Amino acid sequence: MNAAADAVDREADRLTELDSPIGDADHGTNLRRGFTAVRQGLRDDQPSGPGPVLLLSGRLLVSKVGGASGPLYGTLLRRAGKALGDESAADGRQVAAALRIGVEAVAQLGGAVEGDKTMLDALFPALTALEEALESGEDLADALAAAGRAAAEGAAATVPLRARRGRASYLGERSVGHEDPGAASSVLLVTALAEAVGAGE
Repeated sequence: MNAAADAVDREADRLTELDSPIGDADHGTNLRRGFTAVRQGLRDDQPSGPGPVLLLSGRLLVSKVGGASGPLYGTLLRRAGKALGDESAADGRQVAAALRIGVEAVAQLGGAVEGDKTMLDALFPALTALEEALESGEDLADALAAAGRAAAEGAAATVPLRARRGRASYLGERSVGHEDPGAASSVLLVTALAEAVGAGE
């Protein structure tokens, strides 16, 4: 989560720029505030194990991030954390299963599917790539790296789409030609997870 907080802090201005033409121009600002709280909360409470870390992070994002992204990311992390339980570590299969539960909870909460021009257009391809890489025998670090690449491709593929969910959907055809900021921030989080696991954190 610290790697995610670093990535969000580094890219917050770009996220807000992406959000300006089709949203409230606050996506980067909101996420930076939320992940700053996550970093501080993990430092203060020092939960042990991936499950408790995700649960605490999700709660903080829900409480600190305005708009839709706080509840959506908070739900993803909380559901994934609950699925991982109190174990001190998780293998690739457990991580993929937990992330699938979290991503599907996001889809249910937002009532969205792939192609709606939302964060799911990055998260579902990432999840598929992760599961396929693990199935083919790759280790978790390599599988997450593949997930990061798939997320980036998914986010880029939102550019020509017309938004069907969220504030951008009110713009109709004018939402075409812009990368979805939620998909862009999802790329940051998946990539941060890949980098952290690859570094042995």
